[in-house]
Amino acid sequence: MPGYSICEVELVTGVKQHILRYWEEIVPSLAPRMDAGGHRLYTQREVDIIRRMKFLIYNRGLSVDGAWKKIVRESSGHADTDVLVAIRKCRAGLNDAYMALRKIK
Repeated sequence: MPGYSICEVELVTGVKQHILRYWEEIVPSLAPRMDAGGHRLYTQREVDIIRRMKFLIYNRGLSVDGAWKKIVRESSGHADTDVLVAIRKCRAGLNDAYMALRKIK
């Protein structure tokens, strides 16, 4: 299962690497797996969480802990998982297209 490196996550989310590492310490769902070389590999789900965290912290003024608790509350209320899966696939496609365009430059 391919994933996104921390550099790629920084590019697609705009969240700096040191902040991503800090959030990993606080948010249980942000636990990227490590490849054989010890590099972080984030899933699309984790990238989605990071985007939502960024919005809640920088736009809504919540703390990291407050943002995480809000995400947990929001996710427990979603019953239509088919829609969420479709959104996640769409975002993954957009992330891949963005990374491909950056390689062309």
